[in-house]
Amino acid sequence: MKVLLLTVTAGHGHTQAAKVIMNHLQKHKIECTLLDILEYINPILGESVDKGYLYSTKFTPNVYGKIYDLVDNRNRDESKFSISQIMNRILSKKLISLLKEYQPDVVVCTHIFAAEIISYLQNKGTINAKTVGIVTDFTIHPFWEDTDLDYYVTANELLDYQAAKKGIDTNKILPIGIPIDPKFGQKMDTSKARQTLNIKDERTILVMSGSMGYGNIESVISSMDKMDMNFQIVSICGNNKGLKKKIDQMITRKRVYNYGFVDMVDVIMDAADCIITKPGGLTTSESLAKRIPMIIINPIPGQEERNAEFLLNNGLALMTSETFPIDEAIYQLMSNESRRESMIQMAELMGRPNATRDMVNHILSLS
Repeated sequence: MKVLLLTVTAGHGHTQAAKVIMNHLQKHKIECTLLDILEYINPILGESVDKGYLYSTKFTPNVYGKIYDLVDNRNRDESKFSISQIMNRILSKKLISLLKEYQPDVVVCTHIFAAEIISYLQNKGTINAKTVGIVTDFTIHPFWEDTDLDYYVTANELLDYQAAKKGIDTNKILPIGIPIDPKFGQKMDTSKARQTLNIKDERTILVMSGSMGYGNIESVISSMDKMDMNFQIVSICGNNKGLKKKIDQMITRKRVYNYGFVDMVDVIMDAADCIITKPGGLTTSESLAKRIPMIIINPIPGQEERNAEFLLNNGLALMTSETFPIDEAIYQLMSNESRRESMIQMAELMGRPNATRDMVNHILSLS
């Protein structure tokens, strides 16, 4: 059996999901190949899309959000004349030779661009393989309705109605969850996790800014530091070295343990009483699997705002705003044990800690 995993490096989550699937498949001795589809077709294009995504979400997020809304509200009848369809015809040519040479049994797409190109080729009869699209958010990105794959993996069955409204056959939907590293499905005792990290065994709040270190995190930590409540702070800055340096140089009353990019996020989550984070699809899925109460900050307009709506409307998180700042959110969450317990129970109900295992089992069933 051969599996071809296609992604696009725009952000971190799409590639991360593809990698955890590949790692799990390889444990079953399945031959896998993982490609950034745009980089493979045209390295300059791949780099441009990645940098363009990072720039637009960091420096012009409102513009990105407006474009997302325009696409979401467009007339579906116009999709066959859309720019994306034209690009699919152009970009798919180089991919055809790879498919003929590799001859995969299953093609898995963790990004909508990859899914669109594969869907176009499948409709042309170029692909003789089962196709699976993985929606890595708690919403259905508007371009998914332009695809026609064999299966669609979604974060939760509560998205079935939205998918149906977008014209996706619900019989094709697998609501098994966004694939995450299986280690997030395991829970370590809180005190043991703190001991493992060599931090104090006391109330702990985790602040995450995503792999890109997005958002004014030093301001968040400064506001937390002024609070007259007893807790320590653990910060993860991702790949943002500048942010890590700024936080390292902060003079605070509270203990602040500051990390850059780490591979022990699962242990850090176990050590925390709550997490403050932007609502990216992967981080959200990992937090739900760990059953850790969330406070949402800095959602990128577009899919992350819709992720936030899903979390808020299902009792899984609080979200800050101009009139509900981070210190008030922390106070309300930490002062209301019933609310915290309710969020933990909802996370246990809505989380999908075994998403990767279930995804791999589905792939294996296609052989």
